Amino acid sequence: MSAAPRKLTLDEWEGRYAELRRAGLQEASYGGPLGRHVLEERDLRLRHLRFDNSAAALGLWNFLLSENERLAQARTRGDKIVGAMKDLGTVPVMACALRGVRAFYPDGAWWTPCLMECSDGLLQQAETLGLDASFCPVRAMLAAFQNGEHFPRPDLLICSTGAVCDDFSAIAQRLEKLGFPIEWWEMPRRRAPEPHETSCALPGNLSAPQVQVECVRDELARLGKLLGDLAGQALDSAALAEGIRQANRVRRLLATLRHAVYGSPGVPLPALEMLIAEMLAIHFCSDREETIRVLTGLLAEVRERLELGQSVLDEDAVRVFWVNPVADLRAMNQLEDWGGRIAGSDYMFTHALDLIPEDLPPLEALARTALADPMVGSTLDRARRIVADCRAWRAEAVVVSRIPGASHCAQEGTLIRQLVREELGLPAIELEIPPICDALLPTLSSRIQALLETARAKRR
Repeated sequence: MSAAPRKLTLDEWEGRYAELRRAGLQEASYGGPLGRHVLEERDLRLRHLRFDNSAAALGLWNFLLSENERLAQARTRGDKIVGAMKDLGTVPVMACALRGVRAFYPDGAWWTPCLMECSDGLLQQAETLGLDASFCPVRAMLAAFQNGEHFPRPDLLICSTGAVCDDFSAIAQRLEKLGFPIEWWEMPRRRAPEPHETSCALPGNLSAPQVQVECVRDELARLGKLLGDLAGQALDSAALAEGIRQANRVRRLLATLRHAVYGSPGVPLPALEMLIAEMLAIHFCSDREETIRVLTGLLAEVRERLELGQSVLDEDAVRVFWVNPVADLRAMNQLEDWGGRIAGSDYMFTHALDLIPEDLPPLEALARTALADPMVGSTLDRARRIVADCRAWRAEAVVVSRIPGASHCAQEGTLIRQLVREELGLPAIELEIPPICDALLPTLSSRIQALLETARAKRR
């Protein structure tokens, strides 16, 4: 049942849900009213968020918030569970190419303190395990493994090492010492080819020496053997090629959705739902086929709104390019309340949005895509892509969201803001947003509204 687009509180969604049900809403098995996630899972932060009022957005949120429940059900059915850590978009493509295998990112526990408004105690438990607030909030993952209350213990745990942030490396090593065996694989730091080296083109207009691509390809081949042994079936070239084609279906849907939303004068889908939609690319929220269905529904909703000239926000909203995911989801709502909109993003996994080449041997193609990870190369490479995307999406301002305690955030924000100003002349700020940002809202409001006013002044 269509309705004029707007954002609803959790309480308002109760009435909207009843309205949709009366109109014949068809839901997946994990569906239901949003309020159930507060009652059953103590996702208390939902009470302070505002959600798009479409049935498609309801499906998106229920899909996201039911992941742990769906993983437990998969385990009961006999599916194998693979925990992929840190590579953000590589191992799940391989795992999902095998029947009866589910992949998820334990890293995602970094949002649990936000969703549960710290009632979960994960950050406090992490501190007792030796990881205090000087570490990134992903330390919540360690406590989630230890207490076993959030996701099933994986049958196989895989983690990339080498060119990863120091925080995550330390946390993952601590996890292994606590008795959780990890299969490590090496990700070299991407570098420019030397004049005498063979160069390989990577997605995202990047390049790397052939020797680095070969290193990653060999590591992925080793992982493919482990995954095949777990599943009791070979992950051969034909199976992986089909897995890549299906992953690219997700990536094409997201590319079309991002173009429709970020390229529109209006705002057919709010920032919060777009953030969640983009996150589906990294591991399909443990269900690739359902991800395709959810994204197809969102895209249909956006296209209908564009045809009707409908927008969630004023067209006057300042076009903001946002860098890094926020620790507190409420920040996405607040940006729009203060007069901004998201018109472009780099949430640290742009390599999971780029198409995986289908005209190369599958392992070679996946290795090249893995090496295009913005977090394994120089910050300058990442900043150049941000500048190009800002230009393409006609961004008017840039926000770099610094993640508390994250070692990779030390200087990257400064370098990104510097290049944005030099190349585009756009105003840019850097903010640190904790898992619960309520106490900082006055400060965040002042800084973001000043940025937006500066951007509006440049229009004149």
